[in-house]
Amino acid sequence: MRLFAAIDVGSYETGMKIFELSRKGGVKEIDYVRRRVDLGTDSYNTGKISYERMDELCSVLKGFKDIMDSYKVDAYRANGTSAIRETENTRVILDQIKLRTGISVQPLSNSEQRFLDYKSVALKSSNFHNIIDSGTAFIDIGGGSTQVSLFDSSKLIATVNLRLGILRLRGSLSELEPSSFSYDRLLNELIEYEIHTFKKMFLKKLSIKNIIVVDDHLPYIIHKLSGSTTADSSDTSVTAEQFVQFIDKLKQMSDEQISKEVGIPMESSSLLLSSSYIIKQLIKAMEAENIYVPGVSLSDGIAYDYAEKNKIIRSDHDFGQDIISSVENISMRYRGSQASGSLLSKSSLAVFDGMKKYHGIDARGRLLLEIASRLRDVGKFISLASPAESAYSIIMGTEIIGLSHLEREMVALIVEASHTGEMTFEDVMGTGLDERSYLTVIKLTAMLRLASGMIRSHKRKYEWVKAVVKDKELIITVDTNDDISLERGLFHRRAGLFEEVFGIRPVLKKKV
Repeated sequence: MRLFAAIDVGSYETGMKIFELSRKGGVKEIDYVRRRVDLGTDSYNTGKISYERMDELCSVLKGFKDIMDSYKVDAYRANGTSAIRETENTRVILDQIKLRTGISVQPLSNSEQRFLDYKSVALKSSNFHNIIDSGTAFIDIGGGSTQVSLFDSSKLIATVNLRLGILRLRGSLSELEPSSFSYDRLLNELIEYEIHTFKKMFLKKLSIKNIIVVDDHLPYIIHKLSGSTTADSSDTSVTAEQFVQFIDKLKQMSDEQISKEVGIPMESSSLLLSSSYIIKQLIKAMEAENIYVPGVSLSDGIAYDYAEKNKIIRSDHDFGQDIISSVENISMRYRGSQASGSLLSKSSLAVFDGMKKYHGIDARGRLLLEIASRLRDVGKFISLASPAESAYSIIMGTEIIGLSHLEREMVALIVEASHTGEMTFEDVMGTGLDERSYLTVIKLTAMLRLASGMIRSHKRKYEWVKAVVKDKELIITVDTNDDISLERGLFHRRAGLFEEVFGIRPVLKKKV
């Protein structure tokens, strides 16, 4: 058994959950403390977190540290979200927190944060896999933005970030100084404007039946409507019609009346309405029928992620495949060939696996190589003459759920350099890559560039490929009856970087 503390430094609230982790009992929450610290209002309105807010945050975190010490936790993880991530003085804030509290806070990229929330729902909800079997929207509402991820037939097919955070909306409206009469109308107009473009781009050919919502406030509404015994029940649901009718009733009430009706602090009433209006507009756009609110927080996702990585729990759900499914749909958006991308992925991963003793890269690096393989040709949608630069821009401008900003940068560089065959450490010094990341990128680039040399026509010439090192040669064997003279002739043009990096000569052969 292991005691673990998960700390979520959020936009309007900082919380900590203490978990008991064990192979037998899984992930069991034993304590939950949270304090309101409104970092988002500072960060979104001024671009900086004030020293007053920092003092308040440090005071809360000191208290959390005392609680962790009293429990004698074995490990902790503290993550910051958009308010920390988007402030101009992030490094100063994190340094001061560490010096004054002893707690190291790591900011999450948007895609990392949303993936942890998604992971907590997938692991905690017993009905999750049944829900996403039909068209489902996973909606994660935050202080700065809202993430919408779309599932069909249990596959993640798209994810998009909307600038519809509840604190950001409140800040935008406060600048307009609306009357109470016009507040609802303006809030709905702001939300509807953002959702309109999303609907045109992503919902044309998709039927959404279910909505799963991660939010701090909506569980109180769903709890009241469903009559469940606890506000954080993992499978609490209501119909979309029930939800809309209740929201129409709430908008006629004052903040004090909403507080009493739902059972939340009065200062949270405006945030609850913002969350509710976002969901109401999405229900309208999607014509959804059911709403599920699992009642999880980022702290749950942090704990599940820690337990999974430390092999305390095992999941039946393949989260890596969710990332790949999302990447496949990004490729389709830019007219990438799924057949070529799949074959290139299979070939590059065969090289990776065959070189396992020689590259020293972990399973996460293997995932980055697979992503890069499937996105290698997206730049051709913009320019056939310069696909490398176009691919880099597309990847850096596209949300890839589950990847950190650094990992997305690594994928973009792998793809770009796989076309050009050129990249020095000096070339990437302004990107945030350290020497270790650069070495990973250059090794994966060499593998991808080599594999791309095996696919030189639109014909799918082989399905089976294996690579093994013998006597300083990487023997790549493909099972095919087709003529591979073209591939053999062009293969060695792509082998230079590979030989330079690994000192191993690649050889392409047909299985006999």
